[in-house]
Amino acid sequence: MVQPLAARRMQVVKKSELYADSLAIRHFEDSMKVIVGGDTVSMIIPEQNFGRYDRGLFNYLYIPKGSWAFGLTASYGELNTEDNQLLSILNNVDFKGKIYSIKPSISYFIRNNQSIGLQFDYSRGVADLTNLALDFDDDLNFAIKDVSYYTQSFSVSTAYRNYVGLGPDKRFAVFNQVDLSFLAGSSRFKRLYNDVPKDTRTIITQASLNFSPGVCVFIQDQVAFNVSFGIFGIKMRKERQSTDGVDEGHRFTSGANFRFNIFNINFGLLIVI
Repeated sequence: MVQPLAARRMQVVKKSELYADSLAIRHFEDSMKVIVGGDTVSMIIPEQNFGRYDRGLFNYLYIPKGSWAFGLTASYGELNTEDNQLLSILNNVDFKGKIYSIKPSISYFIRNNQSIGLQFDYSRGVADLTNLALDFDDDLNFAIKDVSYYTQSFSVSTAYRNYVGLGPDKRFAVFNQVDLSFLAGSSRFKRLYNDVPKDTRTIITQASLNFSPGVCVFIQDQVAFNVSFGIFGIKMRKERQSTDGVDEGHRFTSGANFRFNIFNINFGLLIVI
């Protein structure tokens, strides 16, 4: 069946328009060239379009292949109360607690905007509850005193991070990080039970797979500030517990979560060379 002349002309026009569009895109990409390590590379990273339509979105070069990045994330929190009272129910609240962590990292960019690396994490927390009195009425009241809790952990993880540059100025980018982490830690819980001191120790080992998107911005030529959010993770955890030197048993847990966790927000600096 022979197509009408108008239909054939329309096909020719569409092909010419597509050819013109491709030439314009190629010309635009050729104009976005930079010199990295003595080589001329495009600021636009070529990527396969998996969708049905080309949406005209580009992944701009943010950190080139062959770069090294050194990062540091640290956090510290402290809470102190002394002889506080709440609504005439909680009386004589004496509590002191602090928690801090430090997370150095090193990574290498195996491709433009893509890196693999190692992360280390040390965290420590201490809480002391000297006194807490709860008084509802004459028939319901009790007091807690001399309770302390201590925890520390070490972890190492291997991480893959993929950046998406948001412009040719190499200032802003979003990223997604996937890391496989192994943790070892311990905790100690001391309290009075029937006026007899009890000391419970727990040994912890854990493996987890975490997905953390984030935002990165260069505040200087080689110094960037980044924020990441833990939203998905899979973990397996084993705990062994003993009280006053007597083994009380162990337990194994596993699980997954997919939610925004306000307590899993990380702020850090990144130095790229």
